[in-house]
Amino acid sequence: MTAILYFCLIPLLIIILLAQLVYLPISLSALWSGALFWQIWRYYRGKIAPISKWILLGFVMLCLLFIYLQYQSFWGVEAGVALLSSCLFAKCLESKSVRDLLIVFNFGLFVCASLFLHSQSFWMTCLVLIGLVFCFIGLYRIQTYNFEHVQTKKISIKNDAQHVLKFIAFALPFFIILFIFFPRLPPLWRVPIASHQGVTGMSDRMSPGDIAELSQSSALAFRIIGHLKQLPPVQKMYWRAMVLDHYDGAVWTSQPFNQLPLPVHEPVDTDKTVKYQYLAAEPQPWVMSLEQSFPVDSFYQTHMDGSVKPRRLIQQNKPIQLRWKADQNRIYPSDQQQIKAAQQTDFTLQPKTQALARQLWAQSQFNPERYVHKVLDWYRQQGFVYTLSPGHLTANRTDQFLFETQKGFCEHYASSFVILMRYAGIPARVVVGYQGGQLAPDAQSWEVRQLDAHAWAEVYINGQWQRVDPTSAIAPTRLDMGMQQYLQQDQRVWGEQSGLIWKHQFNLLKQTRVWSDYLAYQWQSKVVGYDVDRQQSFLSRLGLHSLYSSVVVMLVAIAILILFYYLKWRMDRRRELSVLEHEIYSFEKKLSVEMKKRYAETFKQWMQRLAEHVAYKQVFFEVIHLQEKIRYVEQYHDQDIVKFRRLLKDCSSEIKRAEKNLSSS
Repeated sequence: MTAILYFCLIPLLIIILLAQLVYLPISLSALWSGALFWQIWRYYRGKIAPISKWILLGFVMLCLLFIYLQYQSFWGVEAGVALLSSCLFAKCLESKSVRDLLIVFNFGLFVCASLFLHSQSFWMTCLVLIGLVFCFIGLYRIQTYNFEHVQTKKISIKNDAQHVLKFIAFALPFFIILFIFFPRLPPLWRVPIASHQGVTGMSDRMSPGDIAELSQSSALAFRIIGHLKQLPPVQKMYWRAMVLDHYDGAVWTSQPFNQLPLPVHEPVDTDKTVKYQYLAAEPQPWVMSLEQSFPVDSFYQTHMDGSVKPRRLIQQNKPIQLRWKADQNRIYPSDQQQIKAAQQTDFTLQPKTQALARQLWAQSQFNPERYVHKVLDWYRQQGFVYTLSPGHLTANRTDQFLFETQKGFCEHYASSFVILMRYAGIPARVVVGYQGGQLAPDAQSWEVRQLDAHAWAEVYINGQWQRVDPTSAIAPTRLDMGMQQYLQQDQRVWGEQSGLIWKHQFNLLKQTRVWSDYLAYQWQSKVVGYDVDRQQSFLSRLGLHSLYSSVVVMLVAIAILILFYYLKWRMDRRRELSVLEHEIYSFEKKLSVEMKKRYAETFKQWMQRLAEHVAYKQVFFEVIHLQEKIRYVEQYHDQDIVKFRRLLKDCSSEIKRAEKNLSSS
């Protein structure tokens, strides 16, 4: 029996390992894999090989060590789930009896449920459900093994799986009813994001080549929900993350004062704003929003550089409500700290770039607006190439890019443009985020992917920050149609990776991810995101406007479902009965409790007992003889069934007559 149970245990351990592979350190994954291979060896060996207590102790101590080295604690989501899973693997190693495996499968139910603390995505849900099914099969096998005939291992597992899946199918409608109608409460606590966990593709620092590498990924970054026709056109869709205004000659970073809360000087006219929702694909430290957007929820706040961030990082799959100030003045302040930081030039001197800035500044007659257009014209005239494979830059990066390689991605052009502005004394800074996007397959939401990552510049002219995108001078179609379409239209952007095989592989992967992300979005929106507000909105559309009415509907639906199952059981039982048994069953229903067939009685004994209470006994002996002929000889005609039904009616009449005589006397 234990060998059959290990057939259920091994897939359970594989699923738990796969579900946590992304969240575990490599050392702990390798240790669990070793324990898993040990279980597989025990299964194919067909015997429960004992394991040394010292080996088991060493396994536990190594698990604890790796967990502590990775998380610096045994508390928290990641450390807690890893600790529970380690205990499950350890218990499997020492399991020697059915009783041990009974504990393992019950513990496995708890560990599978804890995986939702990592993620509540559709694919994680599938893994958890498969793990639960194997736990149920193991528990079912333990309970029924001693009551069944000897079977082969293959037939036993197949039958157990069919029974378990049948039970789950019967329970599923109850789950759906409770999910829809059972009153929901606001979350009592939220899962925090661990500080060591990478939460987004966009970084808070930028060096040449970073965004080009990110843009080769077709993974979903975030999704926009709302009235899409009210949003700006693709070429004006700049999804702002943060400002980078400090440069050390190689890397752009943000000054600390940029993260100060933005003071509100005047109320916003909401009638002139466009409302939309932002749904991140993965937890991230800031909200990618259209420029001039502000959050509706007080849990989020706008900072001095225009970035929107939550007050505290948490695991949340709920869309964030935002408003876009489409036709109102810019909300970004321009205090002296920001202007001074945007003029910083204490990085490694770029002599050729500085000389170019002086030349173009003089040609523009020292007018900032003319100078901006002069620099953009210079980019257009030099034959720059927009490519995902810009090559590696060394010492004087800007000089080397502008006058030697002349191949780059958006971050190269934004960085060099800002430096040209600063050498002319004009405050300028780099802004990172995303640009463009694409309609979802159902055309009901807007998808922005990692390949839409972008960098542009902001220049302080005429007392306000103005957006200038140098990429428009090099690859204007990239902004007009978005990066997703641009990659398909212009193969030159791939650079050294411009082979047709690479392009087709990328397009195939992108299309697969599009539909996978769409499925995940529907799961998050319809199931995981079914919170208090969504439940009330859905129930109100059904005409249920109070808690009392929804509870009544839930109880009535459950009662109807129970009645349906009962009637189905009765019908199935009738179909399973033979014609003979059906007639006997109908006859028995009309009898009193004392006259009904007893559990240990045969049909013959039952009829003989009933004959003792009546005056005319011959009809009971005739029905016994006919029943034996039909059942055992199996040589009968339809007339025999008709006769059998008539004899049972006569028996019923004799019993009623006897009961009537007994009551009258």
